[in-house]
Amino acid sequence: MKPRVSVVIPVYNEGEGVVSHLERILRDVLLPAEILVVHDMPEDTTVPYAQELARRDPRVRTVLNTYGRGPANAIRFGIDSAAAPVAVVTMADGCDDPRQIDELARLVERGVVVAAASRYMPGGQQVGGPRFKRLASRWAGRTLYTFARVGTRDATNSFKAYDTEFVREVGIESRTGFEIGIELSAKATRLGRMVAEIPTIWLDRQLGESHFDLGRFMPSYLRWYFFAFGRRMTLEQLAARRPAADSVTV
Repeated sequence: MKPRVSVVIPVYNEGEGVVSHLERILRDVLLPAEILVVHDMPEDTTVPYAQELARRDPRVRTVLNTYGRGPANAIRFGIDSAAAPVAVVTMADGCDDPRQIDELARLVERGVVVAAASRYMPGGQQVGGPRFKRLASRWAGRTLYTFARVGTRDATNSFKAYDTEFVREVGIESRTGFEIGIELSAKATRLGRMVAEIPTIWLDRQLGESHFDLGRFMPSYLRWYFFAFGRRMTLEQLAARRPAADSVTV
């Protein structure tokens, strides 16, 4: 049976800690699904644990990213590898609620191109995490929602569902960190495509260390933040502004 949703999980040396999160996804996702565990190197400590789960449940697949190291390339590769018409990106550390994957996917099936899990809309919450990161993310989300008319108050959150055809139309230019969420939300807004959101409760990771480097990723976030405020554009205009290397799959 062809999956209705591809769950894309970029990983980096999560080790045994990934098991509980994958088990929750397998339990809570009720739509026909594939779970793509995307890793940058064969020796990643996540791989043997994910492969053990894959032997018990064929929905799980480990996928070696060949686009280059880093979360942006892993997410890009995962979406390009998705067999379903909807791809949901979620983190490997358990910060996202897997019970919401089906709800996000169904929003895309109804016609939105980006469905966001929002920490900053009524009913949402962010628990834990660095204070400056929380404040910057909330400020960016509110200003984008209010002034750029982006259809979510949490454009920076990575926990989103995407119409895979839309992603392949507009391309992903991000190569650094987790800025893909704001990039695709901004592109959808500039193209006049629908973006929607549902409330989520985000929990800071309990095991291991975060690989999020705000200082290194900030310039990429700012690029797409300011891009969102531009005038409406066509697909042709969007394609014309992209570097040639980004206009085709690497």
